[in-house]
Amino acid sequence: MTTSSSQDVPGRLFLAVGRLSRSLRQAGTPGPGHGAISALATLAAFGQMRLGDLAAKEGVAAATMSRIVAALVEAGYVRRESDPLDRRAWLATVTEDGERLLSGVRSTRVHELGRRIERLSPEHREALTAALPALEALLTDED
Repeated sequence: MTTSSSQDVPGRLFLAVGRLSRSLRQAGTPGPGHGAISALATLAAFGQMRLGDLAAKEGVAAATMSRIVAALVEAGYVRRESDPLDRRAWLATVTEDGERLLSGVRSTRVHELGRRIERLSPEHREALTAALPALEALLTDED
């Protein structure tokens, strides 16, 4: 299999990022799954949100998000309260325990990534450092 083709960069990058992300998730401690951690991180970043808005941001169905949030509430990581503007809707907020969980997950995964980077050759570490601005630019919504 020839992997040096510049035409295959998007495919190779997609697979590498996905596999690295999955591998780092598996390096963590047992606890809530990826969907729950992602929802928790979104709530921590954007603050209190309606469940429907959270579902839209996460790209999942409202029923799926309702189940995720119910599990997070039961575990004590999220607080759910009725929306004062619309009593039919619910607002979700990260609790202090949820913030601690997120901090621990990030710390574990960042530490594991750091360990892996240190195992790279100096040339690969330099190439990775040089590629960071381009990778960060991929995260912008601008065309």
